[in-house]
Amino acid sequence: MAGATEKKGIVKQSRPSLLHQVRSASDKGAREGHERGYGEGYFRGRAQALVHTLTEHAPQRQLRIIYVSSGKGFPYSPLDEAVVSTMQAMAIDVRVSGPKDSIAVSAVEYRADLVLVLDGMDFPAEQLIELKALAIRTALWITDDPYYTDRMSAVAPHYDYIFTLESTAIEYYQSLGCRQVHHLPFAAFPEHFTPRASPAPFQYDFSFIGSAYWNRVRFFEPIMDRLMKYNTHVSGLWWDRLPQYKKHKSSIKLDLWMGPKETAEFYNSSKIVINMHRDYDDSTVNQNSQQIRATSPNPRTFEINGCGALQLTDARSDLASFYVPGVELVTYETPIDLLEKAVYYLTHEEERREIALRGLARTLKDHSYVKRLQQLLGIIFDRQTE
Repeated sequence: MAGATEKKGIVKQSRPSLLHQVRSASDKGAREGHERGYGEGYFRGRAQALVHTLTEHAPQRQLRIIYVSSGKGFPYSPLDEAVVSTMQAMAIDVRVSGPKDSIAVSAVEYRADLVLVLDGMDFPAEQLIELKALAIRTALWITDDPYYTDRMSAVAPHYDYIFTLESTAIEYYQSLGCRQVHHLPFAAFPEHFTPRASPAPFQYDFSFIGSAYWNRVRFFEPIMDRLMKYNTHVSGLWWDRLPQYKKHKSSIKLDLWMGPKETAEFYNSSKIVINMHRDYDDSTVNQNSQQIRATSPNPRTFEINGCGALQLTDARSDLASFYVPGVELVTYETPIDLLEKAVYYLTHEEERREIALRGLARTLKDHSYVKRLQQLLGIIFDRQTE
């Protein structure tokens, strides 16, 4: 019998030599490494193909626009960059100003068709009154609804058009006398959030980037020890609130507020990116005395999918208007649900990649700043106002 030794009627199976075991393990590792490398390379190639075929370029309008930034710097400055860069390709001229600049005088000299203000918390109402007297259209794109609606109540009625990223805030602004109020979320800016063309130089199983609001601390606490058994990265403000912080601080970058490109690098370097919305009724940070509920997805929803990462997010009621749960991203309801789904997709590579690619394709088609600004300009210049 091959591979066996017979002695006194007893047949013994010879054990593979140590060299044979090493070679077998090496061959297996090489095969698995090749499969992983091939799968990751194929995934990156398909993601790049989607970027090249689905990225949209809008036609230019004969418009002169004054854009008024938030004036707050980071983290609002990346939003300014996304809007200005996109709008410059959509209008014949775009002039950028700050909220403390004298806009009314320059708007007349510039022959502005529109003054578009981002955030608007520091843009004086007196300037809006002057612009209205000059019959120059004004629009406000609000960045933080419904969390700081109290601060917007005094200035919002002076604008001709209000655009809010939270659908439930529409009725609130209408109650203040605003006639033109529209839901317009943010999007994924491809200069910031896009898939890497090659595999990332470092790799995480799971990542979460965002501040440790109390609802997030309470949610993560019961599963953090099990989540941290994997290669998990967490970064953001206040994570020392977490009871297990000291135990896991080597995997938590405390009080780090990353820029968009660094954030995108982590998204691209993570198999699964967790998203969790903040609470609308957190009195420790919010200024939302009307207790307007938050039902629309946050900007991070679009940015994660824009990187071609598998997103695991809590489900807000508006989410299905933007992505198909289970098809273009994955939703969870409880801490255990999050953990079980994270582990499942970690071990089901093909399913993970297919959902991520579908989420990327949907983002490129429907959730770009080109799409958002086409909608905004279409509402202002193409519709008959009341």
